[in-house]
Parts: sequence; structure tokens; C-alpha cells
Amino acid sequence: MWVCMDDDKVFKALADPSRRRLLDALFERDGQTLTELYAPLAQAMTRFGCMKHLQLLEEAGLLTTRKSGREKHHHLNPVPIQMVYDRWVSKFSQPWTERMTALKHILEETDMPANSARVFQIFICTTPEKLWQALTEGALTQQYYFNTRVESSWQPGAEYRYLNGDGSTLLSGEVVEAQPPTRLVTTFLPVWNEDAAKGPASKVTYEIAALGPVCKLTLTHEDLEVHHMSDGIREGWAQILSGLKTLLETGEPMPATVMA
Repeated sequence: MWVCMDDDKVFKALADPSRRRLLDALFERDGQTLTELYAPLAQAMTRFGCMKHLQLLEEAGLLTTRKSGREKHHHLNPVPIQMVYDRWVSKFSQPWTERMTALKHILEETDMPANSARVFQIFICTTPEKLWQALTEGALTQQYYFNTRVESSWQPGAEYRYLNGDGSTLLSGEVVEAQPPTRLVTTFLPVWNEDAAKGPASKVTYEIAALGPVCKLTLTHEDLEVHHMSDGIREGWAQILSGLKTLLETGEPMPATVMA
């Protein structure tokens, strides 16, 4: 059962070439302001038209915004596209599509530059308390977080670890701030990568906002460039959040073939 995501808005937003161009611009360099995004489109549309396109993309969940002083920065949000992918790409075709996409990037020598922050946003039909529980209890993370079990007291200053089935650590960090059930801030050290495990750590912030029967979860990963593997972590977060939504809304984990 797929709920709380308006597929029509996603497809409508993607149908317009100008909006796809804006998403391409954010893929190339995330976190741009309206002025930066509008500049290359000035010959094709008005500034107001650019604002309307960005508004439609935000309403569809394909981008998120963050205020920094007087400026608003726009960030690509891959979660809705990941959910469309999870819904319609079969477990048999997924490995082939992943390999073909990887080959295309290698041949075209595309390399998305690392950025200081990635912002993900997803709407889940659940309560803040249940969402907080899903983020902090190992029995639940094991069902959507690449089969890893999180362990921590979740007190500020405490360590947390995501453990694989064999007891080894996938990633670890420190709890910087914990305000159940609305805000959690941690450091992030990807132990699975030998070079990145040497540090320094980046920072992940979870913000939960109740909107009637729906929760808006905003995940911000800052200082991501220190790990030198921005693309892999970005794709990982999209899969994790898609799996989290599926678990909370259906009571069942996403098929293992999708989360592999």
C-alpha cells in the first residue's frame, strides 16, 4: 500500500523541461539560490516564472529549501524519485538498471562535485513518537537501514553505532543533541569505508514536524565532502528514507532486493 505521496504532482513536475533543467542544475551544484538558478534561464523565462517552477517542484517534494540569512537555498530531494523507482522497478530488473546507469556515468565521465550539505525531505503517515522510535530502536532500524541494528542511549555526548548481523560496525558517531520526538543531531562516521573511517566526521540532523496525520521528516547531512563519497551516501539516504516510510505506513519492510 502506497499512501501519503502524490504521484500526480511528481510526474507533473517532471513533465516540464524547464523544471527538469532546474533539477539538473541542482544535481550539478546543490544549494543554489533563486538568483543563481535563474541566471542561465533569463532568456527563456521571467524571474517570477522561475519562482513558480521552483514552487511546483517543492510542492511535489522534489526539492527542499533552507534559509541562510536573507537567502533561501534550494536542495535536490531524491526521495520521491527513489520511491517511484522502488514501486515500479522489479527485483529482477533492478541490478541491470543499476549497472547500466553506473556504466553511463563512467562513459560520460560525470562527476557531481561534493557539497557542504544535502537535504532530504519525506512525508510519512505516522506520529512523531512512532517516527522517533523507528529512528532510535535497533529492532526497527534493522528492517530499513540496510539490515543494521542501532545501539545507543541517545543522551547528548553518547556514542551510537549501527551494527551488521555479524556484530561489525557499519557506521558510528556521537549524539550531539536529542529532543524526543522532534529533533536529533548526530555526528556521522562511515566506518564501512576505510579512508573515511579515519575522520573527520560529518553531521546529520533529523527534524520531525507533525502535520495533522502526517509527519514531515527533514534530514540534513552537513560537511558531507569530508567523506569524498557524496553520491553513494546521497543514494543510501534516499533508499533508507524510502524504506522507513514503507515500514511505518505498511507495517512491512521493503523487499531486501530493493534495499540491497
